[in-house]
Amino acid sequence: MPKKRSVRTSASNGSGRVLAAPVFSQPQPTPDPQTFIVRHASDVAAYKIIDELNHEHKLKALPFPAPRGGVEPRLTLADVINNDQTILNQINASGQIVFHSTGDCGSTRGPKTQNEVSDKMVSDFDETDPAEVPQFNFLLGDIVYSFGEAQYYYDQFYEPYRDYHAPILAVAGNHDGMISPLQHEKSLQAFLRNFCSNCFQVSPDAGNLSRTAQIQPGVFFTFDTPFVRIIALYSNTLEDPGVISNSDIGNSQLKFLKAALTRVKKEGYTGALLFAHHHPPYVARGRHGWSIEMQQQIDAICNEVGVWPHADLAGHAHNYQRFTRTRPDGTQIPYIVCGNGGHNVQRLTTNGQPPLRAPQLIQAASKDTDAVVIENYDDQNYGYLRIIANDTQLRIEYHAAVDGPHTKAPDDQVTVDLATRQLSQYLARNAGIPALAARIRELAQSAKRKR
Repeated sequence: MPKKRSVRTSASNGSGRVLAAPVFSQPQPTPDPQTFIVRHASDVAAYKIIDELNHEHKLKALPFPAPRGGVEPRLTLADVINNDQTILNQINASGQIVFHSTGDCGSTRGPKTQNEVSDKMVSDFDETDPAEVPQFNFLLGDIVYSFGEAQYYYDQFYEPYRDYHAPILAVAGNHDGMISPLQHEKSLQAFLRNFCSNCFQVSPDAGNLSRTAQIQPGVFFTFDTPFVRIIALYSNTLEDPGVISNSDIGNSQLKFLKAALTRVKKEGYTGALLFAHHHPPYVARGRHGWSIEMQQQIDAICNEVGVWPHADLAGHAHNYQRFTRTRPDGTQIPYIVCGNGGHNVQRLTTNGQPPLRAPQLIQAASKDTDAVVIENYDDQNYGYLRIIANDTQLRIEYHAAVDGPHTKAPDDQVTVDLATRQLSQYLARNAGIPALAARIRELAQSAKRKR
C-alpha cells in the first residue's frame, strides 16, 4: 500500500479516486488528438491588466504552502513507484539511470507541438538494452498555460503524456503559480492537486485518463534516485526574475537548500547532484532575462556549505540553450535551459539580427563573476533532455522532436566527470556492437587466409 502522509494541506485536496498503487500510462496507446477538448480562451484581456501592474511595479512574488517534511522535504524514486523492487533492482544492476526533462510544455494553441515532444520521448522506451529505458520525467515548469487553470490540465498535461510509461514529476513555473486577474483560483491550486497529492489518486483534472497525481511533498524538495539527487526549487510567479527568497515569501527555500547541501556533505554523497528550477540564471538573448539575485543566493549557500551541483536545469526561455560556467578552481558546471517542451518556440535573435554564433563568451571571469560560455542552442525546434547518470559520469543529451522516433542520436550533449567536476568525454556503453565487429574481423582474417 502507498505510504499515506499524515498532514493534509491544499496540496492534497481534491475528490480524486484513491488507488492502492500508482498508474502512469494508459493500458493501450491511442492516436494523438487533433484538437483540445476544452478550447483555450484568449488571455489578451488578462495580460493587458498584468502588463499595466508590471509597469507600475505592483507585481510581487506570491506565498506558497509549506511542503510536508520539515526543513528538507524529501521524496525518493522508491516512494514514487510504490517500492517496486523489480525496477529498483534493474536500475542498480544496469549501473546507470536514464530520465527525461523538459520545460514550458503547456500549449494554448492545440496539441500538435506537445505531442511532437511527448511522442519522441515515448519512443525512448523502445530499447534493446533495458539500461537505456527512461525511469521518470522531470518537468521544468509552466506545465499549464496561461495561469495554471485546472480546466486545461487534461489537454495540456494528461492527454499529451497519456502514453508516457513512467512517473512524471515537476517544478512549478511562473505560469503554474500566476493568478489571472479575471479568475478566482488560488496560486498553485491546480499544480498542488496534480503534483503534490498525499496519496496515489486520480485527479479530477485527469478526465477519463488513468495517470495518478504525483506525491511530491510540495513546491520545493529533494528527489533521491539511484545515481542522482535532484534539488528542486520554486522560482515563483514573476516573468522575470526568478525569486526563491525575499520579504514577501520568506527564506524557507534558502534554509531548505542549506539543509539539503549539508546532508550531501555529511553523507559524503558521490552521485550526480542536480539543481532544477524554472527561471534560468543565464540566457544568451531573447525575451527573458537572467535571475541574478536568485543565483547569488544559491551561490552563497553553495559557498558556505562547500557543495556545488554537477549541473543546473531550467526552463522559462522557450528554446534550448547550454552554458558552461567555469569556477575559479577550474571546475565546470553546465547550466542548461530547456524550455521548448511544447509552448511557442522563441528565437534568440529578432528584428533582422544575425544568428548567434556559438560557442561564445557571455560573461568574463572577474573577482565577482565566473566565466560563462554559451556552448550550443536550438531556437527553431521543440525538444527535451535525456539524462544518464552512473557511478562516474553525468551525461545530458538534447533531442529535437523534429528528428522523429527513428533517430536516437542527440543534437547536443555534455558529459561531466563526477569526481573532477570537469567536462569530459562520455564513456559509451557496450551494447553488443564490439562483438559484431570482432566477428567481422574474424571473418575477414579467415577469408584472407583462404586466399
